[in-house]
Amino acid sequence: MTEFNEMVTDVTKTIITMEVNALERWNNGDPSGFIEISDEDVVYFDPMSEKRIDGLENLTELYENIRGKVFVEKYKMINPKVQWLDRMAVLTYNLESCIEEKVVRWNCTEVYQLQDDNNWKIIQTHWSLTKAVEAL
Repeated sequence: MTEFNEMVTDVTKTIITMEVNALERWNNGDPSGFIEISDEDVVYFDPMSEKRIDGLENLTELYENIRGKVFVEKYKMINPKVQWLDRMAVLTYNLESCIEEKVVRWNCTEVYQLQDDNNWKIIQTHWSLTKAVEAL
């Protein structure tokens, strides 16, 4: 394997591990995992919010309002893919969350940026529900 391929594999493992660790905490009512890996200038889209959320301070405020309220019994990260170039990485995956015998299906896109301290941080998050919307 070439040095470049090894680097891509390392980036993929790092990004997916960071995301899984944050999800594990989230599923137990602790949003701090995502707060800790988000950049100060993060932007965030969520189907439960009417507008984009700008900045870590506002994202933290949103997450603190739901701290201790989200408990996922089991989940499945489906088909994660990391596309990587230079100091940017995009993680996309589908997520199945099982809550009280109900399955909720999500699409997720996370854009990570390699910071000057050599740590990856989320700079953009986009969550959407996978259920197709009927034509208007």
